[in-house]
Amino acid sequence: MFDTIIPRKNSGCFKHDGLSMTYGRDDIIPLWVADMDFAVAPEIIKALECRLKHPIFGYNLIKDDFYQAAIKWQIEKHDFDIAKGNIIAVPSLMTALAITVLTQTEVDDHILIQTPVYPPFFTSVTGHKRKLLTNELINNDGYYEIDWADFEEKAKQAKMFILCNPHNPVGRVFTIDELSRMNEICAKYDVIIFSDEIHADLVYEPHEHFPIGKLGYEQVITGISPAKSFNLAGMATGIMHTLNDDIAKELNTMNRGLHTFMGNSFGLAAFTAAFGESEEWHAALMDYLKANCDFLVYYIQREIPQIKVRACEGTYLAWLNCSELGMEDDKMSKFFVDKARVALNPGTNFGKEGSGFMRLNFATQRTVLEEGLERIKNSIREII
Repeated sequence: MFDTIIPRKNSGCFKHDGLSMTYGRDDIIPLWVADMDFAVAPEIIKALECRLKHPIFGYNLIKDDFYQAAIKWQIEKHDFDIAKGNIIAVPSLMTALAITVLTQTEVDDHILIQTPVYPPFFTSVTGHKRKLLTNELINNDGYYEIDWADFEEKAKQAKMFILCNPHNPVGRVFTIDELSRMNEICAKYDVIIFSDEIHADLVYEPHEHFPIGKLGYEQVITGISPAKSFNLAGMATGIMHTLNDDIAKELNTMNRGLHTFMGNSFGLAAFTAAFGESEEWHAALMDYLKANCDFLVYYIQREIPQIKVRACEGTYLAWLNCSELGMEDDKMSKFFVDKARVALNPGTNFGKEGSGFMRLNFATQRTVLEEGLERIKNSIREII
């Protein structure tokens, strides 16, 4: 079912319809924006059709089945029991992060992130007049590790730490030992943790996702969503939760004050069906994504040795080391667009540590991925 190509142009899809605006042309293969080119689970379609049959779309009261779907999924998939009373529904995890920054920190407080990382992490700090601290991940032959001495030194100065696990863009799924050490350091210096776990259900064996909130530190706020793992980013629905009743009240008050609490009629239905009924579809998705990842790594290693890549532990985003091409970042970005005719994300979008890298989204049909890689191979062979 994942091999079926569904035309997305002219559907209001940013990944396809935003090509001209972003890259100056639309005759390129879009392997950039982090959504998938797959139809959603049939259970989600059924839930949306059911909701559509009721022709009134007024203000929502979020029903218990929404919360129970999230609780059930977290228990069954991650052995993490979250309390309904401390779950806050939000339009997105970046909304959740903004609410956390606004309620848990003050202007000029320092907030720590681990770079290279998802671009909105930067603006979530600086856009609210907080001060940015960066803990640069150590690139050990494509495997990224934490600089622990630097992490602790920065944590001493920080009011809050934003964790991305699984990590976008480097594809790491942090181990229990790594998470425990981060948790211990943050607890030592009374640092609040916001854990963005939007890719939690996109993890490949033998790796396992471990929610940092399970460690029991009460100053952890966790964000989860079916946006990535069930391809529902356009439904604008997620949740954040915490073990701390007082923090939950503060988050909820701000959420209501910003009027971001009521939910999207269709997003609520899709969220509930995703986490409550779509496990079989998700299992099949993971098999397809794993096969795509294995194919991509094998193809690049064999056909495009000038690019270095490791199989990601989680996410559907490959982090390509293109530094051997010997191009400056701006020139390299134009090369992939104008010569290879593929749309990738420039590594520098994720911080200066992304220099020499490009991010590729392999959550697409195998034939599309093959064509994109073939274009990259042929364009590189023309210049060597």
